[in-house]
Amino acid sequence: MEIVIALALVVALAWFVGAPLRRDPGSEGAPSEDPRTAELEARKEALYRQIRDAELDREQGKLSEDDWRRHDAELRAEAIAVLRQLEP
Repeated sequence: MEIVIALALVVALAWFVGAPLRRDPGSEGAPSEDPRTAELEARKEALYRQIRDAELDREQGKLSEDDWRRHDAELRAEAIAVLRQLEP
């Protein structure tokens, strides 16, 4: 009986782990997603990454405080503009 339960658990685990492999590659993301929205989301993520990178550069001394403030303000203003475009 224990073997049957163990086998059932292994099959269930294999099914769960293999689920991403069984998914249709064409079904990535929402099929009805607006291309403009997808582009804005990608731009938003890129800006967030640039903001984090600039903060790291400042912490490591690669950017002066003044340069970082100016660059950070520009990036955040652009990110806010993108967020406003994404609002419904």
